[in-house]
Amino acid sequence: MTTPGPDLGAVADLFVRAGEGVDQRIMLVQLAVIVCALAAGWLIQRAWDRRLLEVAPDAMSSARRFGQHGAKRVLLPLSALLLVLAGRGIVAHFQSVHVLDLAVPLLTSLAIVRFVVFALRQAVGRSSWLGMFEKFFSALVWGVVALHILGLLPDVIEGLESMSFTLGGQKLSAWTLLKGVAMVLLTLLVAMWAAGVLERRMAAASGLDSNMRLVLTRVMRALLTLVAFLVALPMVGIDLTTLSVFGGALGVGLGFGMQKIAANYVSGFIILLDRSLSIGNLISVGTDRGVVKEITTRYTVIRAPNGIESIVPNEVLVSSVVQNETLSDTQVALPLTFQVSYDTDLDRALAILVEVAGQQPRVLTDPAPRAFLASFGDNGINLRLGCWIADPQEGTLAVTSEINMEVWRRFKAAGIGIPFPQREIRILSPLSPDSAVQFPQSG
Repeated sequence: MTTPGPDLGAVADLFVRAGEGVDQRIMLVQLAVIVCALAAGWLIQRAWDRRLLEVAPDAMSSARRFGQHGAKRVLLPLSALLLVLAGRGIVAHFQSVHVLDLAVPLLTSLAIVRFVVFALRQAVGRSSWLGMFEKFFSALVWGVVALHILGLLPDVIEGLESMSFTLGGQKLSAWTLLKGVAMVLLTLLVAMWAAGVLERRMAAASGLDSNMRLVLTRVMRALLTLVAFLVALPMVGIDLTTLSVFGGALGVGLGFGMQKIAANYVSGFIILLDRSLSIGNLISVGTDRGVVKEITTRYTVIRAPNGIESIVPNEVLVSSVVQNETLSDTQVALPLTFQVSYDTDLDRALAILVEVAGQQPRVLTDPAPRAFLASFGDNGINLRLGCWIADPQEGTLAVTSEINMEVWRRFKAAGIGIPFPQREIRILSPLSPDSAVQFPQSG
């Protein structure tokens, strides 16, 4: 690979043309105008940012939000451009303004590029991957435009083409790779835009299940991303067959080293397709019990009643027994056990249990609460109260505590005793003093 030294001739010619017929003082005056214009534009943009922070996002319509945030992107270059134009008009009466003439198209192109990239981001989606790299894309595109305006782009391209290497019998250069990256980004942008359009269409389809909609969205994004790569690379002259050997070796390595990850992804699609789990289901798997908050292609997030969120790999949910308490019906039984003494009026005690359960707002009336004599225990008679609730995801401790407290009050008022463990010790044949055991005494 050959890397020639930097060609500074074009840069020198540029500044020679810009500074032709002017001395250093005149050049500094024009640079000072540009710096002051940029500083003023930055202050104007900061003031606009503070104004946007004072407005609640929900209080703005989508069109107004687009306009205000779009104006934020172009305030700095447009404000600086207006100030540079004003300064150029003033300075032109006293000296040549070649440097300011170069600043005008550069600031104009910066405003256009920043607004176009922002508009593309909105078309793809505000939460997409483009949002994280918006400034990077804007700077990259503007850099190419600036090199073209300054006349340096052909020299830069020539230097990049001279940096070449061979891969699998095909000669590649740095310029070819950069074009490939740019084309891949462009096709990815188009693919993400198409995926966003299809996702909004599916979201509007009322007859489509949420799990199926999620699966289709992710499959479409993956397929469109793959198509973007397959289309973009040949367009810039990169033969995909040269990467077949490397791709095959990488695929074999990934197949052995990432079996668990692949199994989790496949299990994730199975869960989403067979609809065995949905957002909001109350499930138990192993020692984890909670409400399903999120289902991704690799893991599922379960939020326990105490607020702790567990990340469960999807393979575990497919290969293990999962108790889904709200799969087809949200009604679950709430069995409670009580013990009363043997001298209790059992009919009265059972009636109290049914009345107390029926007074709880979370306890269902259909099926109605019922009380049973479960068994005869060592210390008392065991009674069981069976009732149903329709919101197990809200937890059972609160309703259980309320029922227990009210039963305690009603039993105490009715004179029904709740026994505690007791043991009787009977001495059948007490030892006489003559038969006492004699222990040897040590000398």
